[in-house]
Amino acid sequence: MSKVSIFWFRRDLRLHDNAGLYHALKGAYPVLPLFIFDREILDDLEEPKDARVEFLHDTLHSMKDELEQEGHTLIVKYGFPKAVWPALLKEYDVGAVYTNRDYEPYAKERDQMVREMLDDAGIPFHDFKDHVVFEAEEVQKKTGGTYTVFTPYSRTWKEVLGSRTDTFTNPDGERQDISYYLKPYPIEDYADHFLETAPLPMPSLEDMGFERTEIELPSKKVSRGLIRKYDETRDIPSIDGTSRLGIHFRFGTISIREKAWRAKQLNETFLNELIWRDFYAQILDEYPHVAERSFRPKYDYIEWRNDETDFKKWCEGKTGYPIVDAGMRELNQTGYMHNRVRMITASFLTKHLLIDWRWGEAYFAKKLLDFDLSSNNGGWQWAAGSGTDAAPYFRVFNPYSQQKKFDKDFKYIKKWVPEFGTDRYPEPVVDHKMARERCLEAYKSGLARAED
Repeated sequence: MSKVSIFWFRRDLRLHDNAGLYHALKGAYPVLPLFIFDREILDDLEEPKDARVEFLHDTLHSMKDELEQEGHTLIVKYGFPKAVWPALLKEYDVGAVYTNRDYEPYAKERDQMVREMLDDAGIPFHDFKDHVVFEAEEVQKKTGGTYTVFTPYSRTWKEVLGSRTDTFTNPDGERQDISYYLKPYPIEDYADHFLETAPLPMPSLEDMGFERTEIELPSKKVSRGLIRKYDETRDIPSIDGTSRLGIHFRFGTISIREKAWRAKQLNETFLNELIWRDFYAQILDEYPHVAERSFRPKYDYIEWRNDETDFKKWCEGKTGYPIVDAGMRELNQTGYMHNRVRMITASFLTKHLLIDWRWGEAYFAKKLLDFDLSSNNGGWQWAAGSGTDAAPYFRVFNPYSQQKKFDKDFKYIKKWVPEFGTDRYPEPVVDHKMARERCLEAYKSGLARAED
């Protein structure tokens, strides 16, 4: 049996502009691509109809077909990595393993486990940057250390970007004029370095306990016109003014480098959204406690009401606040919620209802097609005031003012809350003025306790 390199796909499901795959194909052995449907993740999903699993399955099926048309294949396994990898090492003479880095706490633990297993077998494990434009150590304060405020981080991020667009060292150590992290790796030049082999079977959705859904998945094609006008349209939920690319960034079906390059050319506001994504990824990487606790420890002293009846009304879009209810119903029906409305609904849950941000974060994690731990966590902690670059705790969004500003003609609300304006629409679950005062008192008390 001849030696092979295994390239392990995770959050990078594309055959172009893929850093780890590029390096694998440039390596010493033919490359056999692998994807593992990880039961450590899938077993936590509550519903058999999960559009994200369907999206993954369909994407992998397309990639597998593309490879098999050229005489190659993709291994797709379903199981626990700690069991899948020993079986692979028995089946193949593995000379090296390549992958792209993941910054989530579970992923880092999993990768360390696999690395140690491969080390014991004398097999090198190579990982690369691919999911972000810049990692934490690439965008640092001038005095050293990680930024925890977005504005100076974004300023330095852009400086680093600008400093690397002229002459640089590419992965092969050669001097070139076009930055490799902004232009596609030329994988097609090495396509014949994939292992030539017969097609392999792939588990079906049903094999893994899942079913197809009725949810429409967003396209990865976005017009340049939309990006050019992004700063003008992104806050209006009734129009098609956002890219809807979140799920593609989440699973890497598009290149963050490529989109950052386009955004740099077309619209700085859209580029800033991509910088936020890098920002939250480096926060999670450097401060993994945020996955469970507040970034600012003193905010863990807040006493949440955590009323389950109120939470249920929020989840179902029956709070009596139309902009909040429209957002929650959009989420429940489509797996998507407009970005502006995400801020409004998150603020309402934490500030008006005084429900722990972790409850809302978990609900979004269950429902959002584009769920990404770092961005979801960062957004929720921003809304709750407990995060890195958070809104101050005394800033409480007024849902009525937000509606007047961003949905003044009720177009968005009428689409998702058709009974609005009739006697079938519920009364507000809480009075805005009272809720604001209650919130300020709860936060003041909690932060005072933290100082004792």
